[in-house]
Amino acid sequence: MNKKILIIGGTGFLGYHLAKKCLIKKWNVTSISTNSPKKLRYLPKVKYLILDITNKKALSKKIKSNYDFVVNFGGYVNHSEKLKTYKSHYIGCKNLADLLKDKKIKSFVQIGSSVEYGNLKSPQSENDKTDVKKLKSTYGKAKLMATNYLLRLNIKYNFPCTILRLYLVYGPCQDSNRLIPHTLNECLNDSTFMCSAGKQYRDFLFVEDLIKAIFKCFNNKKSIGEIINIGTGRPRNVKRVILFIKNKINLGNPVFGKIPLRKDEILKLYPNISKAQTVLKWKPRISFQEGIKIITKYYKN
Repeated sequence: MNKKILIIGGTGFLGYHLAKKCLIKKWNVTSISTNSPKKLRYLPKVKYLILDITNKKALSKKIKSNYDFVVNFGGYVNHSEKLKTYKSHYIGCKNLADLLKDKKIKSFVQIGSSVEYGNLKSPQSENDKTDVKKLKSTYGKAKLMATNYLLRLNIKYNFPCTILRLYLVYGPCQDSNRLIPHTLNECLNDSTFMCSAGKQYRDFLFVEDLIKAIFKCFNNKKSIGEIINIGTGRPRNVKRVILFIKNKINLGNPVFGKIPLRKDEILKLYPNISKAQTVLKWKPRISFQEGIKIITKYYKN
């Protein structure tokens, strides 16, 4: 029988790529999101449900089927709106887990964030513990509260959750307000564009490698009740990333030092991925150079 998967945030960049891969495997795919998919991320065979996961009553009316797998990409993307951020990333996740804990799902994959580590020094390890009260951002607090709630459900009810803490993921169909697609667009248009000094170091993972990591969680008993970092483990200097893209395209004029860094900006942010290698038998396969080649071709078309 075909597997059934519920993707929260299935209309977003990451949800779209997971849904597309599931359809290739001939799975039944249901998406829950607050908005209809953009034209470039619409998949005809996906069942799209438009609702807000912070509304538990509405959610309980829609989640009637039994699913094999659930992946939660859900959450408000404008983190400056603190109440919506808190409710969507914590209350929404809590509602989902409460409704699903009595159903016989095989795996609930929560998409967490490196922000949950706060100011802890890189390479960040899953053994590093953070107090919610010490986190400065509402987004980070909500994500960590969701993680802690799921882990308590795992202990109390054997809820089959896995938390994947992501670093920076890029690839085709990503919104252009992210570093790599923004830089590509500006360079392809041969624009002059403002940048920070670019002193930051970040970990960039191609989206296809993330999707493989998510599939590695399904039917994997060793990953249940675990937090697992997902990234390359190799930080890249932001200025060099921008210049690499500019030189590949041979267009564009980035002007560095014009955008100030945030006061709480972490200069080096990257994970230790040894747990992913051990528990999931996973490691990234697509090099940064290859990933940029793929996404450049996509944007040119």
